[in-house]
Formats: sequence, C-alpha cells, structure tokens
Amino acid sequence: MSELKETALVTGGSRGIGRACAVRLASLGLKVYLTYVSRPEDAASVCGEIKANGGEASCFLLDVGDREAVAAFFNDHIKDKVFLKALVNNAGLTKDGFLIRMKDADWDKVIAVNLSGAFACLREAAKIMSKQRAGRIVNISSVVAQTGNVGQANYTASKAGLLGLTRTAALELASRGVTVNAVAPGFITTDMTKDLPEKVVEGFVERIPLRRMGSPEDVASAVAYLVSDGASYVTGQCLGVNGGMYM
Repeated sequence: MSELKETALVTGGSRGIGRACAVRLASLGLKVYLTYVSRPEDAASVCGEIKANGGEASCFLLDVGDREAVAAFFNDHIKDKVFLKALVNNAGLTKDGFLIRMKDADWDKVIAVNLSGAFACLREAAKIMSKQRAGRIVNISSVVAQTGNVGQANYTASKAGLLGLTRTAALELASRGVTVNAVAPGFITTDMTKDLPEKVVEGFVERIPLRRMGSPEDVASAVAYLVSDGASYVTGQCLGVNGGMYM
C-alpha cells in the first residue's frame, strides 16, 4: 500500500456535476484535487465545504484544452506526490448552434476541451496509474452521445468520442490494474440547464420515464461506485444516469 495519500482529481470541479463528484469522493476519504477555468470563488467554496466536513481538498486553475498545461500540472502536482486513485474527466462546455451555421471556432473549442482535454488528462493519469498498477478513470459523457441532439453537433460528437476513448483505454490499461469507464448523464439540473424556458424543461421531463430531472448528486453516486472497490471488475462500460431517457 502506498504511503502517499489516495487522491481523486476532478476536472471542472467547481460547479454542478463536478462539484457533486468532488464532495462525494471526499466523503469516501479521498483527498480531492479539483480544477477550474473561471469563477475561482466557486472552486474555493467547494474546497471550503470539503474541509469543513473534515476532508482534504485543493483547487487549481487549469485549462484542460491546453495539453502542455495539462502535462505540467500532472508533473508539478500529481506525479510522485500523491497516489492517484481516481481521475474524473468532467470539464466541458457547450457552444450550441445548427451545424450548417456552426463556426469552426465553436466546433474546435468544444472538441478541444470536452474530448481532447479528457484525452490529455487520461494520458497523463494512465502513465502514473500504470506505474502504480492501480487506478480508476471515469469520463463524463452524456445521453446525447447515444441519441444525438439538434443544435449540438459539436457537443454530441465530443461526448460520443469519449465513449470510444473509454473503451479503447479500458482495453489498453486493464493489464495494469486500471479501470476506465464512462457515465452518461441525462437531463441534469446544472448551470447548463437552469436557464431553459419552462416549456422546454417540461418537454424533456415528458420524455423521461421517471418523470423528473436528475441531480448532480445522482451522477456523483454513479461516479463513486465506479471509483469504489466494488467496481473492480467493471471496465470499458458506460453507465447511464438518465431516468430511462433514450428517445
């Protein structure tokens, strides 16, 4: 057993699903590192909440879309400094629009952060976890990766790409004792959905068999399971947290 502190890294951990994951993993006794790109006060609030409940947490400014910055972050703060128990690739953004009018910059930015950023973090984590011969990687995908969604060609492509990345990484890392899985949230109450018109929300809820929106904590529970010892024989899978919403 390593003498280094077991640590979970949650990218985009200052709000919504990332925040819920950070708090939940800290409650399991893991030291939590969380990253953010804006609103440092939110990141500080998460760390403060974790510490107030007896946990350990630190927040870091990191744009996962910058591969050089990702490599430097892992070298400076993770490698040989903590036991990297888990990586939760949650950082993401949207720049919606119909594909025939979608700007190249909007496509490139979403892919750079949501998919390439997850790849960059996964690659660095894989190096460390392979040496440890242990680790859990969880990629936060989306139900739209499985269904498609009008006006979100870039976001949908990025989240679908994560599923392929998950399966391939699971195959490559299994012999090293590292599991790689994905969680695909459905319609979750977050900053991305809170400003939608009431009629739009009602329309989504009608498509959900459980007839309610999910919460960030619902997703965090799935992540916590995949990080736990109870999921040691689960890899290459996508766990849907969507209330039954597929069509």
